[in-house]
Amino acid sequence: MTGSSIAVQHLSRWWGATRAVDDVSFEAAAGTMLVLLGPSGCGKSTTLRLIAGLEAATGGRVFIGGVDVTHRPPAERRLSMVFQSYALFPHLSVAENIVFGLRVRRVGPAERQKRLGRVAELLGLSALLERKPSQLSGGQQQRVALGRALIAETPVCLMDEPLSNLDAQLRLDMRREIRALQRSLGITMVYVTHDQTEAMTMADQIILLRDGRVEQDAPPDALYARPATAFVARFVGTPPMNILSAPGGAVLIGVRPEDIRLGGEAGPRTVEARVVSVEYLGADSIVLCTAAGQTIAARAPGRVDRAVGSSVHLSWRKDTTHVFDAHTGRRRDDVADLATLTR
Repeated sequence: MTGSSIAVQHLSRWWGATRAVDDVSFEAAAGTMLVLLGPSGCGKSTTLRLIAGLEAATGGRVFIGGVDVTHRPPAERRLSMVFQSYALFPHLSVAENIVFGLRVRRVGPAERQKRLGRVAELLGLSALLERKPSQLSGGQQQRVALGRALIAETPVCLMDEPLSNLDAQLRLDMRREIRALQRSLGITMVYVTHDQTEAMTMADQIILLRDGRVEQDAPPDALYARPATAFVARFVGTPPMNILSAPGGAVLIGVRPEDIRLGGEAGPRTVEARVVSVEYLGADSIVLCTAAGQTIAARAPGRVDRAVGSSVHLSWRKDTTHVFDAHTGRRRDDVADLATLTR
């Protein structure tokens, strides 16, 4: 199975005055994993449905494998899809659920069994083929839904929030499994999620959407290290980046909590703050402070022994500071070091 490239050019979907997707463009190379990330209502699921052909585009084009499929029905786009709802037939066995699409397409019995055996082994479902969906755990049901997509052997697989119904540990396990499958099979995968941890750990490329438009298109490390806007800076990272008003209020400075140092003597590059709370997380602690009327979170290793209300000095290096325009939110690399906060 070999993946196909995907290209979206100036794609839009409007409902009256509502622009769910507004002039979106991006490309995913063949055999890569692209994640559409963003908050609820940003247009990521609509974008996926436009790629699938489940929604008609108001404007723009969709190319799969270099072929313009904008006006082609889903069946002619050579892709499979996994939804948030597993949508398994409760009266059919695991095996029958997986091969259902092949039956509809009149694939012969011998070929169906051959593909079923391969997919079941790949997903660890061989011992469960005779069970009904009600006899499976959430993770097993998700594997069946994934198997139904993989058995089609299409070069493109689309996934819409497939792990949102699972608990935290299962999500972690399934993230690893889906990523490993995508790599081993070489398929092109477009994955929708609102969870930035899923995006950062799974993607080759992330498209961060906001209000139907692309906020930033970059690999995970670039998205984290050089956010294009203050919105990206706050959305990616846990805890989110501190965004603070700087001299004159014309710019915002951003500093990641892990780049802030607690303690030390007062100096030209330190801020005097007061501790609001300390959250001990085991490996590290999140210390929430206020300084110049603004809230600043600092991440420190281990347990931090700081009393609520106590005074503390916060400092960070110049090379860990991000600067954004206060009006547009866009990144500014033309501004010199700023350390003084605006109340």
